[in-house]
Amino acid sequence: MAQTRAALIQFLSAYKSTYPEESLFPADFLKLLTAPACYDRTHLPGHITGSAWIVTPERDFVLLVHHGKLNRWLQPGGHADGDENVLRVALREAEEETGLTNFRIVSSLPFDVDIHPIPERKDFPAHLHYDVRFLIEASREEKIIISEESHDVKWIALSELEHYTHEQSVLRMKAKLLRTD
Repeated sequence: MAQTRAALIQFLSAYKSTYPEESLFPADFLKLLTAPACYDRTHLPGHITGSAWIVTPERDFVLLVHHGKLNRWLQPGGHADGDENVLRVALREAEEETGLTNFRIVSSLPFDVDIHPIPERKDFPAHLHYDVRFLIEASREEKIIISEESHDVKWIALSELEHYTHEQSVLRMKAKLLRTD
């Protein structure tokens, strides 16, 4: 559903999270979405990004990339570069960063939203990523690749995730995936 700006605004206007840190994000997203250029990576102080929380159909492994610039294990994702269809952005980034092409979209609605800081680089100031995340399934049988943007790409058992990352938003997606309510 969140394939247009209007649909994303509609989703965020109604979105309620049981996770306190995530519940704060929709209001800031809605403010950002009033800016015409918010899907462009040059829009400051932040811009929309899309990412994919890729899990096995059995929901026991997640596919993460060891991000080259941030030096952290994260879900694949990246800049919208003007594309307001954030699901398409998430799928494009997942394919580019992992080499996988056979995805099953669990829902066209976002699975998670997050706002996180990106540090200053020599050619660009510190800024915020307003990340829209989608739940995607893929098989561990398909060959993965390591893109030039990453140090590594790996299927990680959810039971081992905390050995790879302490990123609160990544652990929140694990908790959402495993919750039984």
